[in-house]
Amino acid sequence: MKRYLIRSLKYFAALCVLCMAIMALNLTTGMASLSLEETLYVIFHTPRGLLLPAVIVLLAAFYPRFGFIVRRVEGDVEEHREQIVNAFRSAGFELRREEDDALFFRAKGPLHRLLLLGEDEIKVSQYGQWIELEGIRRGVARVIYRLDSHIRMARYDKE
Repeated sequence: MKRYLIRSLKYFAALCVLCMAIMALNLTTGMASLSLEETLYVIFHTPRGLLLPAVIVLLAAFYPRFGFIVRRVEGDVEEHREQIVNAFRSAGFELRREEDDALFFRAKGPLHRLLLLGEDEIKVSQYGQWIELEGIRRGVARVIYRLDSHIRMARYDKE
């Protein structure tokens, strides 16, 4: 529950920063027809304007549910270790640690880590005949596509 709340608060902060950046960009480029004071008044004092903060709160509240996933690809962690490491490397991740038959990958650079809100750890483990990836949706989606291709190519090369 604590982790859920922290992830939700991080996403809330990221959405607030994004909204402020868009408002600042609109004001500095002259695209906004209202001043900053008028914009803030509209956002927090009109029924239509209150929709934006309400949507931000709702998105942040449910983000941990839809922002983190578990995906599986057929294979063996030990047998396909090289393909796993290569798939993560090509997606911008590096192996950080191994423990209890699981591999843990993290984003390589600080900018990539920041874009993933510090939630960049992806756990790779064996689940029956499947390799299971668990972590942030954006990272897992990038890696699972590459990993599936790497494993298929390794099987093709064996034949």
